[in-house]
Amino acid sequence: MSGVEVAGIIVAVFWAILISFLAVALARLAQVLKATTKLVADVTDQAVPLLADASTTVRSARTQLDRVDAIASDVQEVTSNASALSSTVATAFGGPLVKVAAFGYGVRKALGKGDAAASGGMPPKTSRRNVIVGRTVPPARRRKQKG
Repeated sequence: MSGVEVAGIIVAVFWAILISFLAVALARLAQVLKATTKLVADVTDQAVPLLADASTTVRSARTQLDRVDAIASDVQEVTSNASALSSTVATAFGGPLVKVAAFGYGVRKALGKGDAAASGGMPPKTSRRNVIVGRTVPPARRRKQKG
């Protein structure tokens, strides 16, 4: 055997080993692709019912939001009606009631039947007490001045 024949055999063995490694790598790659295909199929089988449930939930939420929108518009209408009613009542009765109250106050002052008029223009003294949740605390004692 010559050197060229030995080199040819070495190259042939090298190529055989290389092809074997490539065949094993391709076989593993095929297994990975099969597992991936199965996984994608399983995910698809599970995702379809989940998407259907999500779609149902979104429809239900939309229906509820439509109801809330209707309620909110009704509340807004009631609020505007109440505001209009209160302004009407204030306009109709507010002015005359203020005038009657002022007239009554003036009459009391003129006749001198007020508390302030009886005590010389000063309001009556009241004892001042501090209240602490269910207890009455007496006012501070004053020092008697000698003199």
